[in-house]
Amino acid sequence: MSKILIVEDDLQINKMVQTLLKKNQYEAVSAFSGTEALLILEKETFDLILLDLMLPGLSGEEILGKITEQLHIPIICVSAKDDIDTRLGMIRDGADDYITKPFNNEELIVRIGAVLRRTSKSTAIDNNKNRLQYKDLVMDCDNHMVTIEDEQIELTVKEYNILELLMSNPKKVFTKQNIFESVWSEEYVIDERAVTVHVSNLRNKLKHGETYIKTVWGIGYKMQDH
Repeated sequence: MSKILIVEDDLQINKMVQTLLKKNQYEAVSAFSGTEALLILEKETFDLILLDLMLPGLSGEEILGKITEQLHIPIICVSAKDDIDTRLGMIRDGADDYITKPFNNEELIVRIGAVLRRTSKSTAIDNNKNRLQYKDLVMDCDNHMVTIEDEQIELTVKEYNILELLMSNPKKVFTKQNIFESVWSEEYVIDERAVTVHVSNLRNKLKHGETYIKTVWGIGYKMQDH
């Protein structure tokens, strides 16, 4: 049974979502502020987080940043903000999906199921392919860990998935559309910034006197040639 953390300050909505999740065979835990959510995450593990953006104290955007920096948990942002800049901003910052209020209950359940399937697929262990290596860069798929010369590199879920995609076929050039549709697993949005920002952040974290990701101008990205 998948375990989901609901971060929502509206008592009525929180209770309604919790009831909906339990009805659909999910285990649900509620937090009513960002600070409470972070405290819960220190003690418990979850398969997915439903994160409201308009929270008291720490905002949903701040919580999103803190979670993606430290944990590999898929996040669906839930908010009354429905402008395209907010939605794309949350995706660029690490959210796996975004749904606006008021939402349809069935749509929320479908989106939760889709995100859980994607993340389960991306982290499933293949005994023949549980370790990827390129130069001094090693990806331990069993433990979801990346190291360079035995030094661990902390990556967000999206950064990890992008790197896994590139390392799985290091000679192939992946377009930004390829990357978006593989990592976000949804129809490509006409906005290249999401992929560009995540690849840029990934490159910065992999800087160890070596360039690992090559830009193929006008096409996309691949692993740097030996």
